[in-house]
Amino acid sequence: MSDQPRLEAQALSQAIKLGLSSQLDDAETIEVYVETDLLKVVQGKVDSISVEGQGLTIQEDIRLESIEVQTNQVSINPLMALLGDIKLDQPVDTTARIVLTESDINHALNSAYVKDRLPPLDLDVEGRKVTIVVKFPLEIRLSDVGKIHFSGTIALNEADKTRSVGFAAVACPRTDTQPILLETFCCVPGQGVSIPLIIALMSKLQEIVRQPYFALEGIILRIKTMEVEPGSLTMQAEIRANQIPSL
Repeated sequence: MSDQPRLEAQALSQAIKLGLSSQLDDAETIEVYVETDLLKVVQGKVDSISVEGQGLTIQEDIRLESIEVQTNQVSINPLMALLGDIKLDQPVDTTARIVLTESDINHALNSAYVKDRLPPLDLDVEGRKVTIVVKFPLEIRLSDVGKIHFSGTIALNEADKTRSVGFAAVACPRTDTQPILLETFCCVPGQGVSIPLIIALMSKLQEIVRQPYFALEGIILRIKTMEVEPGSLTMQAEIRANQIPSL
């Protein structure tokens, strides 16, 4: 029996590839591999779909150095899929390996897309409300010791007073056995804040980074592990998609 993909699988792979490519702002390479047969296609069933991409740009400012996605069995609208429009009839579970460069992370972090989705943080500091607003630009550095370094400025809004504070922080990436851990957080000398405020802020940040799931445009993403190397970040993730998101 030939190891070559069936013609129907090849046709569906090409159609899905064209559909994904049309949603991307740019892509160096993108390949789609479908496992199915004619009877399953007619029934709207696909055994699996694999996607491999290099240099993918979405939302104009968000670039992925590489991505590999593998699904389990997928239920789709076969006619729409052959036209390049992928519509899921049922939720699908996928695994993904995503690589981001330090440069791409910083570009995305300071993009309009992220700025519009980064809300202020409201803290309760000994019965007083303090609102923290992140100011841009922010910078991330991926160190050679496997840690993530952050630096930037925040605005502290309390009562009728607002002041800016520069900060630097170091985080340890998520592993199989531990969530993201905030190792250090310090303010620029001469711009310090009170200990109660630091305690409230650390508690809030730990609450955010310990969340195992993130929801985004029809998908729920769970980052399983993160590997930091000088200049790059590799993430292994599980994704449950109710629909293919609009890129």
